[in-house]
Amino acid sequence: MCARPPTVTVDTSWNPEIAELVGAFREASNTTLLAETSEGDRVIYKPQAGQRPLWDFDATSLPAREWLTYLVSRSLGFEIVPETTLGEGPLGPGSIQRYVEPGRSVDLVALVNTADPSLWPVAVLDLVTNNADRKLGHLLPGPAGGFWAIDHGLTFHPEEKLRTVLWAFAGRAIPEPLRAGLAALRSDLTGRLGERLSAHLGAEAQSAVVDRVDHLIADGRHPQPPEDRPALPWPVV
Repeated sequence: MCARPPTVTVDTSWNPEIAELVGAFREASNTTLLAETSEGDRVIYKPQAGQRPLWDFDATSLPAREWLTYLVSRSLGFEIVPETTLGEGPLGPGSIQRYVEPGRSVDLVALVNTADPSLWPVAVLDLVTNNADRKLGHLLPGPAGGFWAIDHGLTFHPEEKLRTVLWAFAGRAIPEPLRAGLAALRSDLTGRLGERLSAHLGAEAQSAVVDRVDHLIADGRHPQPPEDRPALPWPVV
């Protein structure tokens, strides 16, 4: 079980104030709300109080995991996770993420099954964060041929938990530009980003991220799916 995150001040240039709850995503496993800020922006608000108890993740830490995944993505140089922060809302503290609409119509199953290069940044992000829940529905076609990656509550476990629909990348060499991003992330993990990971999730989780990044830099390839545990999330959509 991961450590309960303490109260830590979040220094960010984006401090949205939720003015109104617009609706709820009923199919979500945890409380996931569409809200509007005082500036008229639509956001996804996931209150800490609405997170379902899990045997292997501290439910109170899920909002922080969403935010930390955004920070890791930014450190990698990937613009694939919508801007995310921690903040207060009508139901208490939680994660707040800019709402994005799918940008185009694609055959996502075909792109996933053929390891389309546009999905490489998501695959690398999931390896770094040890994402235990990369479903098809967590990939939204974005502008310029890329993808938005959403729903990152089940990340950063110190034990191997990777469950993803992106195993078509298994054994393939990570493209050089993305390896450069890994090097930049490794540097950031020795500073403020590493401190944030440790403060919210504990030193063991922070150390595991460093180990995963070091391995990816040294090996340079996407790993093979595990044989001793489930490799896919359920359901896959």
